[in-house]
Amino acid sequence: MLKKERKYTYFESGEGTPIIVLHGLMGGLSNFDAVADFFPKKGYKVVIPELPLYTQNILKTNVKAFSKFVKDFIVHKGFDKVVLLGNSLGGHIALYHAKMYPELMKGLVITGSSGLYESGMGESYPKRGDYEYIKKKSEDVFYDPKVATKEIVDEVFATVNDRIRLIKTLTIAKSAIRHNMAKDLPKMQTPTCIIWGKNDKVTPPEVAEEFNKLLPNSELFWIDKCGHAAMMEHPDEFNNLLFHWLEKNNI
Repeated sequence: MLKKERKYTYFESGEGTPIIVLHGLMGGLSNFDAVADFFPKKGYKVVIPELPLYTQNILKTNVKAFSKFVKDFIVHKGFDKVVLLGNSLGGHIALYHAKMYPELMKGLVITGSSGLYESGMGESYPKRGDYEYIKKKSEDVFYDPKVATKEIVDEVFATVNDRIRLIKTLTIAKSAIRHNMAKDLPKMQTPTCIIWGKNDKVTPPEVAEEFNKLLPNSELFWIDKCGHAAMMEHPDEFNNLLFHWLEKNNI
């Protein structure tokens, strides 16, 4: 059940330290079903807002504006400090948020995050009408192509065939490249958990190693036989790695 308050639409479950989940460019809230199921039982509040990727003015369709949206949402909810968990573009928004608003951060979790390396997030989208091409691209996100269900492929196909959404997708992709975080990361002290698929083709393993090297307070965990969306392909392993890290760091 989604809640709607003012400009915010979000899912919320559980009580305790808030884990705010940020989805990616082509990712829906359902990508985090396993996270939403697991962590409320462990004493956390899981909150998954819908990011305004396709609804904000084109001038506010960028990483910086989205991280401000997240900050405003945290203030709206009255949270003191939060854990931000982001996949892909969501990871990039979480990283930018940690740079801009460190006082609101208890911890940061990134998986398959953009921010250092964009493997042509934008270059492949203009092939609009070709369903098989979109299907192949969607399957490439995962180690096991079967994870790219018809529902997922249909959603991506609909997005790239909607002219406004396509323009905004390309705008976001360009913004992600523009907001490269390499110079910022060494100054960021938020405890950071990096969980990465060993077989990620979108943001390859060396990207995770670079994040781990540049972030002063980070730890890197690998998931084998896993692509760009670890929390979907290996939900139990993802949840256990994250839970142990949170416990170890008293978060």
